Amino acid sequence: MHYAIDDTIVALSTPEGTGAIAVIRLSGKEAIAISNRVFKGKDLTRQPSHTLHYGSIRDGEKVLDEVVVSLFVAPHSFTGEDVVEISCHGSPFIVRQIIQLLLKHGARLATAGEFTKRAFMHGRFDLAQAEAVADLIASDSEISHKTALNQMRGGFSQEIKDLRAQLVHFASMIELELDFVEEDVEFASRDDLRRLVEDILRVVNALINSFALGNVIKNGVPTVIAGKPNAGKSTLLNALLNEEKAIVSDIPGTTRDFIEDEILLGGISFRFIDTAGLRETTDKVEAIGVERTYAKMKQASLIIFLFDLTEETITSIQKDINVLENLGIPFIRVGNKIDQAQPDLLKALESIPDIVYISAEKRENLEGLKDKIMALVDLNKFSTSGTIVTNVRHYDSLVKTKEALEDVLKGLDSGITQDFLAQDIRHALHYLGEITGEITTEDLLGNIFSKFCIGK
Repeated sequence: MHYAIDDTIVALSTPEGTGAIAVIRLSGKEAIAISNRVFKGKDLTRQPSHTLHYGSIRDGEKVLDEVVVSLFVAPHSFTGEDVVEISCHGSPFIVRQIIQLLLKHGARLATAGEFTKRAFMHGRFDLAQAEAVADLIASDSEISHKTALNQMRGGFSQEIKDLRAQLVHFASMIELELDFVEEDVEFASRDDLRRLVEDILRVVNALINSFALGNVIKNGVPTVIAGKPNAGKSTLLNALLNEEKAIVSDIPGTTRDFIEDEILLGGISFRFIDTAGLRETTDKVEAIGVERTYAKMKQASLIIFLFDLTEETITSIQKDINVLENLGIPFIRVGNKIDQAQPDLLKALESIPDIVYISAEKRENLEGLKDKIMALVDLNKFSTSGTIVTNVRHYDSLVKTKEALEDVLKGLDSGITQDFLAQDIRHALHYLGEITGEITTEDLLGNIFSKFCIGK
Protein backbone atom coordinates (compact mmCIF):
# COMPACT_ATOMS: atom_id res chain seq x y z
CA MET A 1 0.00 0.00 0.00
CA HIS A 2 1.31 3.47 -0.92
CA TYR A 3 1.33 6.16 1.76
CA ALA A 4 1.86 9.89 1.26
CA ILE A 5 5.09 11.35 2.62
CA ASP A 6 3.16 14.28 4.09
CA ASP A 7 0.86 12.09 6.23
CA THR A 8 1.14 12.52 9.98
CA ILE A 9 2.32 9.20 11.39
CA VAL A 10 2.17 7.65 14.85
CA ALA A 11 3.72 4.61 16.51
CA LEU A 12 4.93 3.26 19.82
CA SER A 13 8.68 3.96 19.96
CA THR A 14 9.50 2.00 23.11
CA PRO A 15 9.39 -1.83 23.23
CA GLU A 16 5.98 -3.45 23.41
CA GLY A 17 4.85 -4.92 26.72
CA THR A 18 4.22 -3.67 30.24
CA GLY A 19 6.68 -1.16 31.67
CA ALA A 20 6.96 1.94 33.81
CA ILE A 21 6.53 4.28 30.83
CA ALA A 22 5.89 4.08 27.10
CA VAL A 23 6.69 6.69 24.46
CA ILE A 24 4.29 7.30 21.57
CA ARG A 25 5.78 9.32 18.73
CA LEU A 26 4.03 11.41 16.08
CA SER A 27 5.69 13.10 13.10
CA GLY A 28 4.24 15.28 10.34
CA LYS A 29 2.76 18.68 9.63
CA GLU A 30 -0.33 17.92 11.78
CA ALA A 31 1.54 16.23 14.66
CA ILE A 32 1.26 19.18 17.03
CA ALA A 33 -2.33 20.03 16.04
CA ILE A 34 -3.54 16.44 16.43
CA SER A 35 -1.82 16.09 19.82
CA ASN A 36 -3.28 19.41 20.95
CA ARG A 37 -6.84 18.18 20.24
CA VAL A 38 -6.53 15.39 22.80
CA PHE A 39 -4.14 17.04 25.30
CA LYS A 40 -5.48 18.87 28.35
CA GLY A 41 -2.85 21.34 29.49
CA LYS A 42 -1.03 24.14 27.73
CA ASP A 43 -1.89 24.99 24.13
CA LEU A 44 0.80 22.98 22.32
CA THR A 45 0.47 25.02 19.14
CA ARG A 46 1.82 28.07 21.00
CA GLN A 47 4.78 26.40 22.73
CA PRO A 48 8.42 26.64 21.62
CA SER A 49 10.46 23.69 20.38
CA HIS A 50 12.29 21.38 22.76
CA THR A 51 9.93 21.87 25.68
CA LEU A 52 8.12 19.44 28.01
CA HIS A 53 4.49 19.80 29.08
CA TYR A 54 2.56 17.95 31.77
CA GLY A 55 -1.13 17.26 31.30
CA SER A 56 -3.62 14.54 30.43
CA ILE A 57 -4.82 12.77 27.29
CA ARG A 58 -8.61 12.89 27.01
CA ASP A 59 -11.18 11.33 24.73
CA GLY A 60 -13.90 13.91 25.20
CA GLU A 61 -14.39 14.04 28.98
CA LYS A 62 -12.78 10.63 29.54
CA VAL A 63 -9.24 10.82 30.91
CA LEU A 64 -7.04 8.11 29.35
CA ASP A 65 -3.82 8.93 31.22
CA GLU A 66 -1.65 11.62 32.72
CA VAL A 67 1.31 12.25 30.42
CA VAL A 68 4.34 14.37 29.64
CA VAL A 69 4.49 15.71 26.07
CA SER A 70 7.82 16.51 24.41
CA LEU A 71 7.63 19.05 21.61
CA PHE A 72 10.05 19.33 18.65
CA VAL A 73 9.16 21.96 16.08
CA ALA A 74 10.37 21.52 12.45
CA PRO A 75 13.04 21.53 11.26
CA HIS A 76 14.68 20.93 14.65
CA SER A 77 13.69 17.31 15.14
CA PHE A 78 14.86 13.81 14.29
CA THR A 79 12.70 13.63 11.16
CA GLY A 80 12.96 17.29 10.19
CA GLU A 81 9.18 17.57 10.66
CA ASP A 82 7.06 18.59 13.65
CA VAL A 83 7.48 15.77 16.17
CA VAL A 84 5.54 15.07 19.38
CA GLU A 85 6.51 12.37 21.86
CA ILE A 86 3.90 11.41 24.45
CA SER A 87 5.32 9.71 27.55
CA CYS A 88 2.50 7.77 29.20
CA HIS A 89 2.27 4.91 31.68
CA GLY A 90 3.52 1.65 30.16
CA SER A 91 0.27 -0.29 30.15
CA PRO A 92 -0.42 -1.92 26.77
CA PHE A 93 -4.11 -1.02 27.26
CA ILE A 94 -3.30 2.67 27.79
CA VAL A 95 -0.96 2.70 24.78
CA ARG A 96 -3.64 1.17 22.54
CA GLN A 97 -6.25 3.66 23.74
CA ILE A 98 -4.03 6.68 23.08
CA ILE A 99 -2.88 5.49 19.64
CA GLN A 100 -6.48 4.71 18.60
CA LEU A 101 -7.49 8.20 19.72
CA LEU A 102 -4.69 9.81 17.68
CA LEU A 103 -5.71 7.74 14.64
CA LYS A 104 -9.28 8.95 15.05
CA HIS A 105 -8.03 12.54 14.95
CA GLY A 106 -6.16 12.17 11.65
CA ALA A 107 -2.86 10.37 12.19
CA ARG A 108 -2.05 7.03 10.55
CA LEU A 109 0.11 4.17 11.78
CA ALA A 110 3.76 4.45 10.76
CA THR A 111 5.30 1.74 8.62
CA ALA A 112 8.56 0.00 9.56
CA GLY A 113 11.41 2.51 9.72
CA GLU A 114 9.27 5.37 8.48
CA PHE A 115 10.52 7.91 11.04
CA THR A 116 14.14 7.26 9.99
CA LYS A 117 13.16 7.23 6.32
CA ARG A 118 11.62 10.69 6.73
CA ALA A 119 14.80 11.88 8.44
CA PHE A 120 16.72 10.71 5.36
CA MET A 121 14.21 12.25 2.93
CA HIS A 122 14.47 15.59 4.73
CA GLY A 123 18.26 15.57 4.63
CA ARG A 124 18.87 15.01 8.32
CA PHE A 125 21.46 12.39 7.38
CA ASP A 126 22.40 10.21 4.43
CA LEU A 127 21.43 6.60 3.75
CA ALA A 128 24.54 5.03 5.30
CA GLN A 129 23.94 7.04 8.47
CA ALA A 130 20.27 6.01 8.48
CA GLU A 131 21.25 2.33 8.29
CA ALA A 132 23.68 2.90 11.17
CA VAL A 133 20.68 3.90 13.33
CA ALA A 134 19.37 0.33 13.05
CA ASP A 135 22.85 -1.06 13.77
CA LEU A 136 23.13 1.17 16.84
CA ILE A 137 19.82 -0.09 18.21
CA ALA A 138 20.89 -3.71 17.59
CA SER A 139 24.43 -3.27 19.00
CA ASP A 140 25.13 -5.67 21.86
CA SER A 141 28.84 -5.09 22.49
CA GLU A 142 31.22 -2.19 23.01
CA ILE A 143 32.84 -2.49 19.60
CA SER A 144 29.56 -2.87 17.66
CA HIS A 145 28.21 0.18 19.50
CA LYS A 146 31.36 2.19 18.73
CA THR A 147 31.33 1.21 15.06
CA ALA A 148 27.63 2.00 14.57
CA LEU A 149 27.99 5.33 16.40
CA ASN A 150 30.93 6.33 14.19
CA GLN A 151 28.93 5.53 11.05
CA MET A 152 25.82 7.31 12.34
CA ARG A 153 27.94 10.41 12.94
CA GLY A 154 29.03 10.28 9.30
CA GLY A 155 32.59 8.92 9.47
CA PHE A 156 32.07 6.32 6.73
CA SER A 157 29.81 8.60 4.69
CA GLN A 158 32.37 11.40 4.59
CA GLU A 159 35.04 9.03 3.31
CA ILE A 160 32.74 7.89 0.48
CA LYS A 161 31.71 11.45 -0.36
CA ASP A 162 35.35 12.57 -0.55
CA LEU A 163 36.16 9.76 -2.99
CA ARG A 164 33.12 10.57 -5.09
CA ALA A 165 33.88 14.32 -5.17
CA GLN A 166 37.38 13.69 -6.54
CA LEU A 167 36.02 11.43 -9.26
CA VAL A 168 33.20 13.84 -10.17
CA HIS A 169 35.75 16.51 -11.13
CA PHE A 170 37.45 14.25 -13.69
CA ALA A 171 34.13 12.93 -14.92
CA SER A 172 32.97 16.49 -15.68
CA MET A 173 36.20 17.25 -17.53
CA ILE A 174 35.88 14.14 -19.71
CA GLU A 175 32.20 14.88 -20.34
CA LEU A 176 33.30 18.35 -21.46
CA GLU A 177 35.74 16.80 -23.93
CA LEU A 178 32.77 15.11 -25.62
CA ASP A 179 31.49 18.58 -26.60
CA PHE A 180 34.80 19.31 -28.37
CA VAL A 181 35.46 15.89 -29.87
CA GLU A 182 36.16 17.31 -33.33
CA GLU A 183 38.86 19.65 -31.95
CA ASP A 184 40.63 16.70 -30.24
CA VAL A 185 40.95 18.67 -26.98
CA GLU A 186 42.00 16.96 -23.71
CA PHE A 187 40.74 18.73 -20.57
CA ALA A 188 41.45 15.86 -18.19
CA SER A 189 45.03 14.61 -17.94
CA ARG A 190 44.98 10.84 -18.40
CA ASP A 191 48.04 10.47 -16.15
CA ASP A 192 46.33 12.45 -13.38
CA LEU A 193 43.17 10.36 -13.86
CA ARG A 194 45.17 7.14 -13.57
CA ARG A 195 46.82 8.31 -10.34
CA LEU A 196 43.44 9.33 -8.91
CA VAL A 197 41.77 6.02 -9.81
CA GLU A 198 44.69 4.06 -8.33
CA ASP A 199 44.46 6.12 -5.11
CA ILE A 200 40.71 5.58 -4.89
CA LEU A 201 41.15 1.86 -5.56
CA ARG A 202 43.55 1.59 -2.62
CA VAL A 203 40.93 3.12 -0.32
CA VAL A 204 38.10 1.02 -1.79
CA ASN A 205 40.14 -2.17 -1.44
CA ALA A 206 40.89 -1.35 2.20
CA LEU A 207 37.18 -0.82 2.84
CA ILE A 208 36.30 -4.09 1.08
CA ASN A 209 38.92 -5.96 3.12
CA SER A 210 37.53 -4.47 6.35
CA PHE A 211 34.19 -6.21 5.78
CA ALA A 212 35.47 -9.53 7.17
CA LEU A 213 36.19 -7.74 10.44
CA GLY A 214 32.99 -5.70 10.20
CA ASN A 215 30.91 -8.84 9.80
CA VAL A 216 32.45 -10.26 12.98
CA ILE A 217 31.77 -7.00 14.85
CA LYS A 218 28.15 -6.96 13.74
CA ASN A 219 27.31 -10.66 14.05
CA GLY A 220 29.86 -11.94 16.58
CA VAL A 221 32.73 -14.41 16.28
CA PRO A 222 31.30 -17.83 15.32
CA THR A 223 33.12 -20.25 17.63
CA VAL A 224 32.47 -23.98 17.30
CA ILE A 225 32.96 -26.31 20.27
CA ALA A 226 33.84 -29.68 18.74
CA GLY A 227 35.22 -33.04 19.81
CA LYS A 228 34.30 -36.68 20.23
CA PRO A 229 31.14 -37.78 22.10
CA ASN A 230 31.35 -37.28 25.88
CA ALA A 231 34.39 -35.01 25.58
CA GLY A 232 32.46 -32.42 27.62
CA LYS A 233 31.35 -30.01 24.90
CA SER A 234 27.88 -29.34 26.32
CA THR A 235 29.30 -29.07 29.84
CA LEU A 236 31.78 -26.46 28.57
CA LEU A 237 29.05 -24.47 26.82
CA ASN A 238 26.98 -24.44 30.02
CA ALA A 239 30.04 -23.37 32.04
CA LEU A 240 30.89 -20.53 29.64
CA LEU A 241 27.29 -19.31 29.60
CA ASN A 242 26.88 -19.92 33.34
CA GLU A 243 23.53 -21.62 32.71
CA GLU A 244 22.17 -25.04 31.81
CA LYS A 245 21.68 -24.34 28.11
CA ALA A 246 22.63 -27.76 26.74
CA ILE A 247 21.56 -31.23 27.94
CA VAL A 248 24.45 -33.05 29.61
CA SER A 249 24.48 -36.85 29.71
CA ASP A 250 26.95 -39.75 29.97
CA ILE A 251 25.19 -41.35 27.02
CA PRO A 252 27.25 -40.74 23.83
CA GLY A 253 25.46 -38.88 21.04
CA THR A 254 23.12 -36.84 23.29
CA THR A 255 23.67 -33.70 21.18
CA ARG A 256 22.14 -34.42 17.78
CA ASP A 257 22.04 -30.85 16.44
CA PHE A 258 23.92 -27.69 17.29
CA ILE A 259 23.04 -25.37 20.18
CA GLU A 260 24.34 -21.81 20.27
CA ASP A 261 24.39 -18.73 22.45
CA GLU A 262 26.43 -15.55 22.84
CA ILE A 263 28.76 -14.20 25.51
CA LEU A 264 30.95 -11.10 25.59
CA LEU A 265 34.70 -11.41 26.00
CA GLY A 266 36.74 -8.22 26.05
CA GLY A 267 33.82 -6.27 24.60
CA ILE A 268 33.47 -8.63 21.62
CA SER A 269 30.47 -10.92 21.06
CA PHE A 270 31.33 -14.60 20.61
CA ARG A 271 28.70 -17.02 19.28
CA PHE A 272 29.56 -20.34 20.92
CA ILE A 273 28.13 -23.33 19.06
CA ASP A 274 27.89 -26.74 20.78
CA THR A 275 27.90 -29.49 18.16
CA ALA A 276 27.28 -33.21 17.84
CA GLY A 277 30.18 -35.49 18.82
CA LEU A 278 32.49 -36.49 15.97
CA ARG A 279 32.44 -40.25 15.44
CA GLU A 280 31.30 -42.87 12.97
CA THR A 281 27.74 -43.93 13.72
CA THR A 282 24.96 -46.07 12.26
CA ASP A 283 22.28 -43.87 13.86
CA LYS A 284 20.83 -41.85 10.96
CA VAL A 285 19.85 -38.85 13.11
CA GLU A 286 23.21 -38.72 14.87
CA ALA A 287 24.98 -39.08 11.50
CA ILE A 288 23.16 -35.97 10.25
CA GLY A 289 24.35 -34.14 13.40
CA VAL A 290 27.95 -35.19 12.74
CA GLU A 291 27.68 -33.98 9.15
CA ARG A 292 26.37 -30.64 10.36
CA THR A 293 29.25 -30.39 12.83
CA TYR A 294 31.80 -30.63 10.02
CA ALA A 295 29.85 -28.00 8.07
CA LYS A 296 29.81 -25.66 11.08
CA MET A 297 33.54 -26.17 11.64
CA LYS A 298 34.26 -25.10 8.07
CA GLN A 299 32.17 -21.93 8.54
CA ALA A 300 33.66 -21.01 11.94
CA SER A 301 36.14 -18.24 12.68
CA LEU A 302 37.46 -20.24 15.63
CA ILE A 303 37.24 -23.89 16.76
CA ILE A 304 37.57 -25.06 20.37
CA PHE A 305 38.41 -28.75 20.09
CA LEU A 306 38.02 -30.82 23.25
CA PHE A 307 40.02 -33.97 24.03
CA ASP A 308 38.80 -36.28 26.79
CA LEU A 309 41.89 -36.81 28.95
CA THR A 310 40.36 -39.92 30.50
CA GLU A 311 39.70 -41.72 27.19
CA GLU A 312 42.02 -40.44 24.45
CA THR A 313 45.50 -41.61 23.42
CA ILE A 314 48.35 -39.49 22.14
CA THR A 315 47.88 -41.12 18.71
CA SER A 316 44.15 -40.28 18.48
CA ILE A 317 44.75 -36.70 19.67
CA GLN A 318 47.53 -36.14 17.13
CA LYS A 319 45.27 -37.55 14.40
CA ASP A 320 42.50 -35.05 15.32
CA ILE A 321 45.02 -32.19 15.37
CA ASN A 322 46.15 -33.10 11.86
CA VAL A 323 42.52 -32.96 10.66
CA LEU A 324 42.07 -29.53 12.27
CA GLU A 325 45.26 -28.17 10.73
CA ASN A 326 44.04 -29.21 7.28
CA LEU A 327 40.86 -27.14 7.76
CA GLY A 328 42.97 -23.96 7.84
CA ILE A 329 40.80 -22.40 10.58
CA PRO A 330 42.27 -21.13 13.88
CA PHE A 331 41.68 -23.68 16.63
CA ILE A 332 42.44 -24.18 20.31
CA ARG A 333 43.50 -27.56 21.68
CA VAL A 334 41.64 -28.13 24.95
CA GLY A 335 42.31 -31.06 27.24
CA ASN A 336 39.17 -31.58 29.35
CA LYS A 337 38.69 -33.51 32.62
CA ILE A 338 42.16 -32.56 33.87
CA ASP A 339 41.09 -33.62 37.39
CA GLN A 340 40.72 -37.23 36.14
CA ALA A 341 43.46 -37.29 33.51
CA GLN A 342 45.67 -40.29 32.79
CA PRO A 343 49.19 -39.41 34.05
CA ASP A 344 50.85 -41.24 31.16
CA LEU A 345 48.77 -39.28 28.66
CA LEU A 346 49.66 -35.93 30.27
CA LYS A 347 53.34 -36.87 30.04
CA ALA A 348 52.98 -37.76 26.36
CA LEU A 349 51.08 -34.52 25.63
CA GLU A 350 54.13 -32.46 26.63
CA SER A 351 55.26 -32.93 23.02
CA ILE A 352 52.19 -31.02 21.75
CA PRO A 353 52.36 -27.24 22.33
CA ASP A 354 49.63 -24.82 23.38
CA ILE A 355 47.16 -27.23 24.98
CA VAL A 356 44.79 -25.57 27.47
CA TYR A 357 43.88 -27.92 30.32
CA ILE A 358 40.47 -27.48 31.96
CA SER A 359 37.77 -29.24 33.90
CA ALA A 360 34.51 -28.05 32.38
CA GLU A 361 32.47 -29.84 35.02
CA LYS A 362 34.34 -28.26 37.94
CA ARG A 363 34.86 -25.03 35.98
CA GLU A 364 38.63 -25.12 36.46
CA ASN A 365 40.85 -22.82 34.33
CA LEU A 366 37.97 -21.39 32.29
CA GLU A 367 39.65 -18.00 32.61
CA GLY A 368 42.77 -19.48 31.05
CA LEU A 369 40.67 -20.73 28.13
CA LYS A 370 39.06 -17.30 27.73
CA ASP A 371 42.49 -15.65 27.72
CA LYS A 372 43.59 -18.05 24.98
CA ILE A 373 40.47 -17.28 22.94
CA MET A 374 41.05 -13.55 23.20
CA ALA A 375 44.74 -13.87 22.33
CA LEU A 376 44.03 -16.04 19.29
CA VAL A 377 41.31 -13.76 17.92
CA ASP A 378 43.63 -10.74 18.39
CA LEU A 379 41.33 -8.16 19.92
CA ASN A 380 43.75 -5.33 19.05
CA LYS A 381 42.43 -5.29 15.49
CA PHE A 382 38.95 -4.49 16.84
CA SER A 383 40.15 -1.25 18.43
CA THR A 384 41.20 0.29 15.13
CA SER A 385 40.06 3.86 14.59
CA GLY A 386 39.82 3.32 10.83
CA THR A 387 36.57 2.96 8.93
CA ILE A 388 35.09 -0.55 9.06
CA VAL A 389 32.40 -1.76 6.65
CA THR A 390 29.71 -3.76 8.46
CA ASN A 391 26.82 -3.55 5.99
CA VAL A 392 26.55 -6.15 3.21
CA ARG A 393 24.83 -3.61 0.93
CA HIS A 394 27.77 -1.25 1.27
CA TYR A 395 30.19 -4.11 0.65
CA ASP A 396 28.35 -5.08 -2.54
CA SER A 397 28.41 -1.48 -3.82
CA LEU A 398 32.13 -1.17 -3.04
CA VAL A 399 32.88 -4.37 -4.97
CA LYS A 400 30.97 -2.99 -7.97
CA THR A 401 32.81 0.34 -7.59
CA LYS A 402 36.12 -1.55 -7.66
CA GLU A 403 35.12 -3.37 -10.85
CA ALA A 404 34.11 -0.09 -12.53
CA LEU A 405 37.37 1.61 -11.52
CA GLU A 406 39.39 -1.35 -12.84
CA ASP A 407 37.49 -0.93 -16.13
CA VAL A 408 38.64 2.71 -16.17
CA LEU A 409 42.27 1.60 -15.82
CA LYS A 410 41.83 -1.02 -18.56
CA GLY A 411 40.31 1.66 -20.77
CA LEU A 412 43.25 3.97 -20.17
CA ASP A 413 45.64 1.15 -21.05
CA SER A 414 43.84 0.38 -24.29
CA GLY A 415 43.24 4.01 -25.23
CA ILE A 416 39.44 3.87 -25.46
CA THR A 417 37.51 6.94 -26.52
CA GLN A 418 36.15 9.56 -24.14
CA ASP A 419 32.55 8.33 -24.30
CA PHE A 420 33.44 4.80 -23.10
CA LEU A 421 35.82 6.17 -20.48
CA ALA A 422 33.10 8.52 -19.22
CA GLN A 423 30.65 5.61 -19.02
CA ASP A 424 32.99 3.56 -16.77
CA ILE A 425 33.53 6.57 -14.49
CA ARG A 426 29.76 7.11 -14.30
CA HIS A 427 29.34 3.48 -13.20
CA ALA A 428 31.84 4.01 -10.36
CA LEU A 429 30.08 7.23 -9.32
CA HIS A 430 26.72 5.44 -9.40
CA TYR A 431 27.80 2.65 -7.06
CA LEU A 432 29.49 5.05 -4.63
CA GLY A 433 26.34 7.17 -4.68
CA GLU A 434 24.21 4.13 -3.82
CA ILE A 435 25.99 3.83 -0.46
CA THR A 436 25.15 7.31 0.80
CA GLY A 437 21.81 7.61 -0.97
CA GLU A 438 22.83 10.16 -3.59
CA ILE A 439 21.60 7.49 -6.03
CA THR A 440 18.40 5.79 -4.84
CA THR A 441 15.29 4.03 -6.03
CA GLU A 442 12.02 3.57 -4.18
CA ASP A 443 12.58 -0.20 -4.17
CA LEU A 444 16.00 0.26 -2.54
CA LEU A 445 14.60 2.54 0.17
CA GLY A 446 11.66 0.22 0.76
CA ASN A 447 13.96 -2.76 1.20
CA ILE A 448 16.28 -0.93 3.61
CA PHE A 449 13.69 0.65 5.88
CA SER A 450 11.42 -2.41 5.96
CA LYS A 451 14.10 -4.03 8.14
CA PHE A 452 13.68 -1.33 10.83
CA CYS A 453 11.31 -1.73 13.75
CA ILE A 454 8.00 0.12 13.85
CA GLY A 455 8.48 3.41 15.70
CA LYS A 456 12.02 3.99 14.43
